[in-house]
Amino acid sequence: MALTSTLPPVLRESGQREVFCGLTSIVWLHRRMPDAFFLVVGSRTCAHLIQSAAGVMIFAEPRFGTAILGERDLAGLADANEELDRVVGDLLARRPEIRTLFLVGSCPSEVIKLDLAKAAERINTRMQGQVRVVNYSGSGIETTFTQGEDGALTALVPLLPSSAEPQLLIVGTLADGVEERFLSLFARMGLETVRTLPPRQSTDLPPVGPGTRLLLAQPFVADTVRALERRGAQRIAAPYPLGVEGSCAWMAAAAAAFGLDPQRVAEVLDPLAERGRRALEPLRRKLEGKRLFLLPDSQLEIPLARFLHRECGMELVEVGTPYLDRQLMAEELPLLPEGTQLSEGQDVEKQLERVRASRPDLVVCGMGLANPLEAEGFATKWSIELVFSPIHGCDQAADLAELFARPLNRRELLQWN
Repeated sequence: MALTSTLPPVLRESGQREVFCGLTSIVWLHRRMPDAFFLVVGSRTCAHLIQSAAGVMIFAEPRFGTAILGERDLAGLADANEELDRVVGDLLARRPEIRTLFLVGSCPSEVIKLDLAKAAERINTRMQGQVRVVNYSGSGIETTFTQGEDGALTALVPLLPSSAEPQLLIVGTLADGVEERFLSLFARMGLETVRTLPPRQSTDLPPVGPGTRLLLAQPFVADTVRALERRGAQRIAAPYPLGVEGSCAWMAAAAAAFGLDPQRVAEVLDPLAERGRRALEPLRRKLEGKRLFLLPDSQLEIPLARFLHRECGMELVEVGTPYLDRQLMAEELPLLPEGTQLSEGQDVEKQLERVRASRPDLVVCGMGLANPLEAEGFATKWSIELVFSPIHGCDQAADLAELFARPLNRRELLQWN
């Protein structure tokens, strides 16, 4: 994998942003850990957001809910802690199967300075081991929506048992089928002890210690990584497993870190890569030469830009990201083409001006910007869909490319003379 890039200075912006808040991450985390429950301490607006994002029917019994802060709570006229204890007591009485309860902070709970860490400690003492209660912030005041997962995983790190056992720990949520495929491939290479964070069950927490090597499946887990490193774990330097190139390099980096037989690794990866490239070819013909503008939203933008340029032939107009963590992007940045304009942060009006001036073929953005841009004649792709979809790995490379080809196909079908 050749490192070729010389990038111009990053354009740093600070202004009005258009992103979902971190509460949105509950939608995929509650599916990942079916024995956990996510209780948002927030307003009715928070409840409507999660309900809408999850698409849960009113009669369903999801593994998330909202402890509503009313006007008296927000005005300081009621004891919010007393009300929270009552709601938690009712919830656990009705749902005794809950093993881990996440108290999730929101903008309203942070505005009134409700201390959810003390609340979690108080409830843990009262429940005497019947359920584990942890807390994190999903507030959208200073974060983007994928950082909710980072907050949830960081909250779990102090609870992980200690172990010096050599192991690979994959960090970041993957679709169950994708995770099973990766575990199978690593086993075929000769790497048997592979664990994941978050786990399939919230009580099945992986150990961590000096023998743990971290392989990041998602780029938005910076706080989690640093918390694990403080426990003695070491990060494996690798690009992210998006596309054939990134996925093969990701798995090869793990294999090299554990000293696996290179010939055995090649026997596993080479046929996988060849099959992935063949599946990608018809999508490349559709995407090649198309101009792409990525607005900052999910923190997936840089790995996606690398995949779409190198494997699909798209031209990068601008690659925006909410936060640029150069340490976690160290293996991605050199793979971008020379001259790629990166932007960090957002001043939405200025970015929209650059979109209108450059007239790209496709804009990747949040849902709040997509419809207005479509009305102006731009083809758009919702960035949040990329978090919900199984896009990691060689086997999913063609599916990932198709997500970007689809809006272009739709645009062609809607055009008329």
